[in-house]
Amino acid sequence: MSAPSFSLQNRVAFVTGSTTGLGKALALALGKAGAKVAMNYHNSRPRAEAAFALLQEAGVVSQLVRGDVTDEAEIGRMMAEVAAGLGPVDILVLNATCAQPQKPIEEYDWAFCQSMLDFFVKSPFLMTQACLPHMKAQRWGRIINIGSEVVARGVSRFTAYVAAKGAQNGFHRSLATELAPDGITVNMISPGWIPVERHDNDSQQMKDDYQRLIPMGHFGVPADLGGAAVFLASEAASFVTGQNLHINGGITTQ
Repeated sequence: MSAPSFSLQNRVAFVTGSTTGLGKALALALGKAGAKVAMNYHNSRPRAEAAFALLQEAGVVSQLVRGDVTDEAEIGRMMAEVAAGLGPVDILVLNATCAQPQKPIEEYDWAFCQSMLDFFVKSPFLMTQACLPHMKAQRWGRIINIGSEVVARGVSRFTAYVAAKGAQNGFHRSLATELAPDGITVNMISPGWIPVERHDNDSQQMKDDYQRLIPMGHFGVPADLGGAAVFLASEAASFVTGQNLHINGGITTQ
């Protein structure tokens, strides 16, 4: 029997929020494994073009698409653009995020809580629906949610984010059992705090306090998620679904 393949050759991956931070590393890893990659952004075009250039320099067949992943009409347009440019989406990585300030619950308002639900429940729901006709028709698909360790840890002063990520976790668990008969796997990667560009202004004290929690003794880097994503997207993980892989140096154990 031949070894399972980690190659993503001839597959099309769409990574939401993928021109910075963890998303950029995920897109690059999938591309290096052979996938054609659609990179998504909504705000900064110069930053997006710089990230897109990295994929092109690495020889990845790729496409840059701008759009709001919480808007149904925008999602439909982006999916049509990707299908025309690269082909229909086989691998969906749900990574897009919004600002995540920590503050007491009394300082939140419902509009802020709703923005969390829009990114971590509404967007995965709409993006998944948009990809399912093709995935079901070919009886093959990979849906990878990017979650967070905060659900397991119950991080303080983070209620809106933790609640929305918890809902996303429930979404992926139920969807995994629903779509398994169609040959579609649904999994989650839950990283710890991996500093990226949006953490540039976080205090050194905060970083030192968190690092002391990590049994491995050091922070992770965005590339640490890449191998997990390639595995879950590949044939090697064809019998893996409904799982939540924590990548945080051992802070949580399952």
